[in-house]
Amino acid sequence: MTAICMTAALSACSNDSPEAGRPETAPPVPTGSMTSEGTAPTSGPSEQSSAPPDRPATAEGLSLSAAEAFLGHYLALLNFAYTTGDTSPLLAASDKGCVGCKGTADYLAKVNGKNGGLSGDYADRLVEVKEIFKGASGRIGGSLAVQSGNYVERSSPSASPVQKKAHTETWQFTLSAAGNAWVMYEIEADG
Repeated sequence: MTAICMTAALSACSNDSPEAGRPETAPPVPTGSMTSEGTAPTSGPSEQSSAPPDRPATAEGLSLSAAEAFLGHYLALLNFAYTTGDTSPLLAASDKGCVGCKGTADYLAKVNGKNGGLSGDYADRLVEVKEIFKGASGRIGGSLAVQSGNYVERSSPSASPVQKKAHTETWQFTLSAAGNAWVMYEIEADG
């Protein structure tokens, strides 16, 4: 979704890390509107639960595979915010200094499905984690492909609706450790 207009901080990451590389895991489950168990339900965004999704057990720890699982969970939290306007779970899974995360949360608190600011197929779906690596700083960096459907965005109740066509974007991300789990450090959409 174009609400993701965040700044990346990948400069601390390096492909030279001996731990860099793609973990040997199954492809992530599409997360258009993940359930709290980390599985994709058959319902659309407007039918999503009023409870935020729980972090799946596969996203616990500081491995590359846990980082990849966290990315699917983060998208589920983002979709929850798109639908409800409740951004606190998204911010709880974000580093306090993540400027893009905060900017997106501020926007979604005002423009979301619950208040009519978004309608249609606005959920983001994880197509693939294109690259994931551990940098020299210990952070995780990489990119993922994310797809959204056709939807309508209205920046305020009196604003004219803007039709958004289905599209796929590449997002660059950096994760940092918080305790024994990853959080979003920065993220940027490359429309």
